[in-house]
Order: sequence, then structure tokens, then C-alpha cells
Amino acid sequence: MDKEVINRRIQDIRSEARRKKVGVLLLTHPANVTYATGFQGEDSWAVIGRRQVTLLTDSRYSEQAAQECPACRIRERQGSMPQLLAAVLGKAGSHANLAVEDSISVANLKRIEKQWKRRVKSASGLVEGVRQCKEEEELRKIKTAIKIAAQALEQTLPHIKPGVRESGLAGFLDYQIRLLGGSNSFATIVAFGANGSRPHHRPGNRKLKSRDSLLIDFGARYQGYCSDMTRCFAIGKPTTLFQKAYATVQRAQEAAMRSIAAGVRLTEVDDAARGLIRTSGMPVYGHGTGHGIGLDIHEAPFLGPDGGATLKTHQVITIEPGIYIPGKLGIRLEEDVQVLENGRKILTRKCAPSWNLG
Repeated sequence: MDKEVINRRIQDIRSEARRKKVGVLLLTHPANVTYATGFQGEDSWAVIGRRQVTLLTDSRYSEQAAQECPACRIRERQGSMPQLLAAVLGKAGSHANLAVEDSISVANLKRIEKQWKRRVKSASGLVEGVRQCKEEEELRKIKTAIKIAAQALEQTLPHIKPGVRESGLAGFLDYQIRLLGGSNSFATIVAFGANGSRPHHRPGNRKLKSRDSLLIDFGARYQGYCSDMTRCFAIGKPTTLFQKAYATVQRAQEAAMRSIAAGVRLTEVDDAARGLIRTSGMPVYGHGTGHGIGLDIHEAPFLGPDGGATLKTHQVITIEPGIYIPGKLGIRLEEDVQVLENGRKILTRKCAPSWNLG
């Protein structure tokens, strides 16, 4: 990771920490550790003080950390993480307010408070707020992750034939993502027919029929950054129900995307999609209309019927309304969208837009 980029991020994080009256910040969520240090390993913490950034790790990652973290000090633990944290902070941090992230375990939190000799503050959402608006390099990585996912799906489409199993098709798509230099940003969802009414269906042994529906929700991860998209297809002649549901979801998605621009309330985007489905007479989905993507597959902002936040320039969000009819089918369409000052840029539009595979 470029040292100047990391230093700029640390400045932004420290500024937000000062605003929240935080003296020392402990990062335990892996995506936040990566953002603040460049480290892409696991089981490591980052300590951000007023002058120094320290990565707390162990011998499994020492060599990797030395390569990936040019802007921070690296400390290797021998005992527990709370013990190493106490050694790193020492007297220098004894009078500072310590804030920790919600991702820390209760056991480790209690150990830290015992050594700190007072309660620590919550740093919930602090780094996530800084991460929302993507830098140019982050946008490049997200676009590369989208390109990998799109190519992987393109190579998978010829293998979608009656008789293939959900799990087999998911495995084939995952393999194509790997061949193209990516990894899965989450567990691929492949749902045939009525299984599509379960938004987070786990692929099983069901075989694709000659006249069936198919929902694929998938994404690639490239250098830590995620893509996320959902496509639905009709196998053979589409049923009347499929055509109606697909067209309704498509209109709902387009309505939501037309409303996107910096300064627009998240609830306004949600209302645009949800309201269109409601007026169509078809069942309204229960999940959110979208979410941010980046180092996490689900990150702020979250687009739903609650909350008063607004969109910001260079956030990357998903728009994914759906219609789910138990025992029949599920239709969900999902695009990755970059928020612009006066509109939006759809990053995934070219990824297999046709719904009829014949």
C-alpha cells in the first residue's frame, strides 16, 4: 500500500477521533485494520495514537506485515493481544481516552479494561464513516472486481443447462472468479425455481429444469475490494409470473437509481423502489434496497426505510429490490452504483443484462 495514501487516511481518522474526543483508537475489525495500515492478513489489531500507528500481529504474519505496512510500526505478540496492547500503550497512553471497536470480543474487552483500570469508549462507526467515500485507487479496485465477476459470469452462462445442480453451478462460477485473479466476496447464491424466494438461499442439489427460473447473487474480491451483483434468468419460455415480476423489479430498480445523487436522503432512494413494487400489487421485499460496498461486502451507507442520512459523492452502493413469492420464484436485480455530485454511474450495467437464456 502506498505510504502517502495510508498517511492521508490516518490523518482523516485522527481528525474524526479528535472530534469524538478519542485519544487512542484500537481497531479490531479486519477491514478497518486494512484501511488504516494496508495489512490484509487476519487476527491482527491496529493502534492509532496521536503520533504513531502500530500493528499488533503474530509470527504467522510478520513477513507479510513488513511488506504491506510501510507507514506503521509492527509489534509481534508472544502472549495475548490485550497484553501486547498494554505493553504498546505503556505510560504514554495512560492519560488518554481509549476507544475500541464493537467487533472486539467481550472477553478481550474485559481484559483491556482490567489492565486500563477504567472503562473504554466505543469507536463504533468511526473508521467506517471515513471509509464511505472512495478514493480513486479504491474505485479502480472495485471496478476491477466488477470486471472479474462479469467475465466469470459470461464464461459460466454456456454451462447453464437443464440438469445442472445449484451447487455445481455455484462452484463453477467461483472457479472462474479464481482463474481470473479474484476471490469470492461472499458465498455465491444460486437458486433454481421456488428456491429463489429465499433471499439468502444456500445452493443445494436441486437440478435445473427445462422451464425454470434462476437467481444468481455473486461477487468478486480484488486486492481486498468487493463487487456484488444479482442476475435472474428464465430457462426456456418464461412464465407470465416471471415476466411480470422481472419487469416490476426492473422498474423499481430504475426508479431508485434515477433518484441517486449526492445529498439525496437514503430513505428517498428506498421509497422510490419499494413504493413502485407496492403500487404494482406484488409483495414488497423485506430487506434493504441497497448497501455500501468496499473492503466489506456490506458497509455504510445502508438504504432502508429508516434513517436520515444522505448520499455522498464517491460512495459505491448497491441497488437491489426484489419480489419473492414462496413456492413460486424470487426475482432480485442488483447493480453497483457510484454516487456522483449530480447523479450516478452504474458500474455493472454491462454484466449479462439479458434475462432469457432460451
